[in-house]
Amino acid sequence: MNIGLRNDEVILVPYEEIWRTEFEKTREELVALTNLKSHQIEHIGSTSIEGIRAKPIIDLLVGVGGLAYLEKPFFKVLMQAGFYRLRVERPDEIVCAKFMDDTFQIKTHFIHIVQYEGEKWQELLFFRNYLRANEEAKKHYEELKQSFFVTGLQGIAAYTDYKEDFVRSILAKRGEES
Repeated sequence: MNIGLRNDEVILVPYEEIWRTEFEKTREELVALTNLKSHQIEHIGSTSIEGIRAKPIIDLLVGVGGLAYLEKPFFKVLMQAGFYRLRVERPDEIVCAKFMDDTFQIKTHFIHIVQYEGEKWQELLFFRNYLRANEEAKKHYEELKQSFFVTGLQGIAAYTDYKEDFVRSILAKRGEES
């Protein structure tokens, strides 16, 4: 399976069906190790959108009762599954990563821990579901991501910033559909 990126590396590869299988395997492992239920773990990011080129990293959305209530034992259990809490500062979100091996050079998975059914949970699922259901938006998103490589910009922060206006435009549709 072709998954994993070095720190700050940005590459896109064609969609692979194995990404869905890897997500399901990881979800089952997390359910077995934690008190999480299957419905609290969702596949997000471009690897969850069939047919779109993606960074080859599996993104999982994990919904919990409250971030403030997570204790060290929860993160110790995640470590048993190979996930390490990152020092990433994001509002209402904790990020963990799984690595290819104990050199910690290549990340293969991310867990985005958020309030279950909270605002961040809703936004991330809306974005995924919108792209899954709208071929035109999916194609536009893929073209935008591909165009990043001709800008001269580099790194994951620049890549994320480059896509921000598109992401916001899709999330604005969430209010329109309410």
